[in-house]
Amino acid sequence: MAHHVSGLGISPTSMDPRSHLTDLFVFQKPGDASKTVLVIDINPTSPITDDAVDHESVYEFGVDTDADAVTDIAFRVRFSPVRENAQTASLQLATGRGAAADPDAGETVLRDAPVTFGPEEPRIATAGDFRLFAGLRSDPFFADPIGAEKEFQWTGTDFFADKDIFGIVLEVPNSALGPNPRVGVWARVLVPHDGRLVQGDRVGRPAIDATFNVDDEDKRVWNRQEPSHDREGYLEKFTRVFEQAGHPRDRATALAQSLLPDLLTYDRTSAEGFPNGRSLTDDVINMGIAQLSNGAVPHDGLRPHTDLLPDFPYLGKPHGRG
Repeated sequence: MAHHVSGLGISPTSMDPRSHLTDLFVFQKPGDASKTVLVIDINPTSPITDDAVDHESVYEFGVDTDADAVTDIAFRVRFSPVRENAQTASLQLATGRGAAADPDAGETVLRDAPVTFGPEEPRIATAGDFRLFAGLRSDPFFADPIGAEKEFQWTGTDFFADKDIFGIVLEVPNSALGPNPRVGVWARVLVPHDGRLVQGDRVGRPAIDATFNVDDEDKRVWNRQEPSHDREGYLEKFTRVFEQAGHPRDRATALAQSLLPDLLTYDRTSAEGFPNGRSLTDDVINMGIAQLSNGAVPHDGLRPHTDLLPDFPYLGKPHGRG
């Protein structure tokens, strides 16, 4: 379920749903090819509380500019505690491998950006060519997990049609992504553990963790490590999943290699969606099932959500408190 069921962490803090990343989206800004939009969705239980993110954690977009799966540019979002039904966010930009590896490094681009609660109009903060939105929104993810669990006997029901998440939406000038038009993007949350910040959850391509990491230990290790280490411990495990789905060994290995390291590859000169980044309407689950099953499983019949906004922050109005 595209990270809706991942995030097995290393401490009670990282087991907090506020530290769970559900989806990552990266796409060319509609109508303006000079800018890119990055989205992290967090906390699939967001409707139950206004305190939907952890103010002690750091939510980060990582950008690999030279295809070695190591972050060269980091966009970091931090939140204040909720006080009197209000909360703010700040955005830091860390450039260079050293700064990107240091959670405390970076230039503050935006500070005291208001967080949007409930059904109110999106509150958007702007600084130069950067725009930031953070708040409760409708979950754009669409899938039929119940049908998938029943050996792809589809129910025709989109489980996520009435669900909400906490969304962080960032609009940046393409120049902020580095000189190379082709980059790799992933996201992670850094959580407090034993007096320091450590990685508690991560997301790159959709549904990777949920589909290929078959036990809790695999998920725990996966969500603690950075993409540059993915092939070391997971290439053979991913290959076996493809083999069990009926692919011959050489084809299974090639498919596993195409998914690792787990970053969204994105060419900012193109508006084409997944696997070039990922837009909010890309039918990624059916694409993934078709790849895994070699086209043997029929389409689930679901379509993108119709409550998306035409303009920033694009995510639809939340459905309400759970």
